[in-house]
Amino acid sequence: MRNTFKSLIFISLFTTIIAVSSCNKGSFITDSSAKLEFSVDTVIFDTIFTTIGSTTQKFKVHNKNKQPIKISNIELASGKNSKYRLNIDGQPTNQISDYELAAEDSMYIFVEVTIDPGKDEMLEHDSIIFLTNGNTQDVDLVAFGQDVHLINGEIIETQTWETDKPYLIYNSVLVDTLQTLTIPAGQNIYFHKDSYLYVLGTLVVNGTLDNEVVFQGDRLEDLYDNWAGQWGGIRFLPGSNNNYINYAEIKNAKIGIEVDTLVSNDYPTLFISNSVIKNHSLIGIYALATYLVATNCVVADCGIYNVGLMLGGNYSFFNCTLSNNYKWASRTTPALVFNNYATINKVDYFWSPLQAFFSNTIIYGSNENEFVVNAYDIEGAMSYTFDHCLLRLNLKDIDTSLTMFQNCIVNETPDFASTEDYDYHLDTVSNAVNKANIEIINQNLPFLQYDLDGNSRLSDGKPDIGAYERQW
Repeated sequence: MRNTFKSLIFISLFTTIIAVSSCNKGSFITDSSAKLEFSVDTVIFDTIFTTIGSTTQKFKVHNKNKQPIKISNIELASGKNSKYRLNIDGQPTNQISDYELAAEDSMYIFVEVTIDPGKDEMLEHDSIIFLTNGNTQDVDLVAFGQDVHLINGEIIETQTWETDKPYLIYNSVLVDTLQTLTIPAGQNIYFHKDSYLYVLGTLVVNGTLDNEVVFQGDRLEDLYDNWAGQWGGIRFLPGSNNNYINYAEIKNAKIGIEVDTLVSNDYPTLFISNSVIKNHSLIGIYALATYLVATNCVVADCGIYNVGLMLGGNYSFFNCTLSNNYKWASRTTPALVFNNYATINKVDYFWSPLQAFFSNTIIYGSNENEFVVNAYDIEGAMSYTFDHCLLRLNLKDIDTSLTMFQNCIVNETPDFASTEDYDYHLDTVSNAVNKANIEIINQNLPFLQYDLDGNSRLSDGKPDIGAYERQW
């Protein structure tokens, strides 16, 4: 009897172990940390469509877990409005629920798109959404809907870009050492997410008053018109020289323009004129121990600084407007900052002297103080002058009676037409009207004779401060 009882217990335990083992082997993993893995994060249809056409790409979805996983839902983000069509593991469908993917297994998803370049956007974006154990993951889909010049992660030599169609930059582009990229008037350059224009050689941008050159992200929907941080920016690397930008609009990047190191004391590393650099998530112009001249420029609405002049250098700004009313996050930093040192392992080291001259320029914004000097205090390390400028300053920290402030207007509003609409023309009652230094303008003809709109500053003999001359 006792042996029989022991046998029953053994059989019961054995049966339970087998049952539990079988259950564990076949049960789905439900841990929220268990996610899918994909062979790509973006499916790019890199054919340029010049006629109505379609093409197909594929990618793999992996379950690298030791148990099977149930994918609650797979679907196109744009639903019925999508230009894309899916085949999910052999099933032609754009949406599927409760898909079971075995342990350490994978499946294919085929993606097809049809584009009409006469009707569709330049880029058709969408994504495939995967919902698993409460986690949402996606794979981006990108196809070209217009005829564009595609540059995908290339290093380029001396060339002049065509004007027949826009340029689209994927995975950045580099102008090589001792080479020159010339961009003619009227060209539009679009950058995919996180892409940059790097310059080791020289960049020449020849926009005109009626035909500017535009640098922006590749999202063309209205929602992205003023969405900061869509692409990387234009970066002039150490060794770049003789760069020239005229009549350009550079918008919605992380750092609009970054200029690194001084190449020559005789000619600016970058001369920029008649341009608008606006709505960047970090900095508008970021200059590092370099030589830069800016005339008739608007630098507006950036998440950290409009203009950061760091590690010393030589800088001149004539009839510019620096205004910061950044809308995408709270801002505690000033529109303009000077610095002549580097911090390494929490220790400050003098880098190079800083010389800066600002004339007939507005430096204003939503903060109480829009100018800060961070100077390494040695003789000759920092020299700057503001001549006939309109400034917003904290007078507790800055003594405007010092000689570096000459005929400046302090803490009086410039009265822009509409900062909400990024319109920095002067209103009738602006305190910047008729207050500029005409001698500086006459000394710097022809660069300053006309404002950013092409209007004469000298017609009434009373020029205005800033990039725009008030029209009556």
